[in-house]
Amino acid sequence: MAILLMMPLLSVCANQPDSTANSRDSRDSAAVSGSGAEPNAVRPGGDSQPIVIGFLGGYVRHDDAVHTTVQVAQSLRQMYPKAIHVATFENRRMSDAHDLIVSLLGAKSAAALTEDQKRAAHIILYGHSWGACAVVSLARRLKTEGIPVVLTVQVDSVAKAGRDDATIPDNVRYAANFYQDKGFIRGQQKIVAADASRTTILGNYYFDYSANPISCPEYPWYTRLFMRSHIEIECDQKVWQRVENLIREQLPTAVGNSPGALPDNASASNAPPAESSSTREQ
Repeated sequence: MAILLMMPLLSVCANQPDSTANSRDSRDSAAVSGSGAEPNAVRPGGDSQPIVIGFLGGYVRHDDAVHTTVQVAQSLRQMYPKAIHVATFENRRMSDAHDLIVSLLGAKSAAALTEDQKRAAHIILYGHSWGACAVVSLARRLKTEGIPVVLTVQVDSVAKAGRDDATIPDNVRYAANFYQDKGFIRGQQKIVAADASRTTILGNYYFDYSANPISCPEYPWYTRLFMRSHIEIECDQKVWQRVENLIREQLPTAVGNSPGALPDNASASNAPPAESSSTREQ
C-alpha cells in the first residue's frame, strides 16, 4: 500500500537527479547551448543543415548535463561544429521545439514554408521516457505539415495520457526503439510503422540489467529503488553511444561505428540473439 501511495511522487521524480550531482560518465564538460538560442535560419530555397532535437524525460531541465540526452547533444556539437543545429528540450516544450525547426527551415510558421524548404528538411529526433513520447508526437505534427523526418530514436518510451508512442508516422524514414521491461515504469516494447513501405523500423532493442546492473549514483535512492531499470537504461553509456551512432549515420559527414553495430547486452529485432546474451527480441 505504501508503494502504491508513493507512485505519484515517484512518477514526478522519475529521471530527476540530485541537483548538486555531477555525472562521472559525461562525455563532455563543455557548456550546453540553450534550446532558446537564436537560430540561424536557412535561406529560402536553400539546403538546410541537419537539425537534431533531443527531449528529456520526467521534469528534467533541457541543459542538465547529468543526463545522457544532453551528453549526446554535447558530443554532436563538438563533432560537427557549425555543420548541424542541435538543441535539447524539456518534453513539455514540444511546441517550442517545433517552432525552432520551422524557423531553422526558413519561415515564421509551418504554413509559410515552401515545398523546397520542406524537401530540404533533414530532421532527427531522439529522447528518453516522456521525451521519447514527445519524439513521436512531434514527428506526427510535422507529418500534418508535410515535413519529413529522417530518424526517430526512442529510449524507454513512456506514453503520456492520450498519446500513441508506438505507431511511427509515415513521414519518418527510419525509427529505432530501446527499452527494458522491469519495475514500475517500463518502456514501450514495440514500435511499428504506420506505413512499412515508407518507414523502416531499425529495431526494438531490449535490455536486461538483472545480471549486470548499472550504477546511477546521481539519482535519488527512491528512484533507484522503485524505477531501477528505467533509470539504468538512461545511465547506460553503451545504449546512448548506440543512439549517437544511429544519429551520426544519418548525418552527411557521419563518421564512427559501422551501421547496425549493437551494444554487447542488446539484441535487435531483425537479428537472432546471441545464445550467451540475457536479452531477447521483439
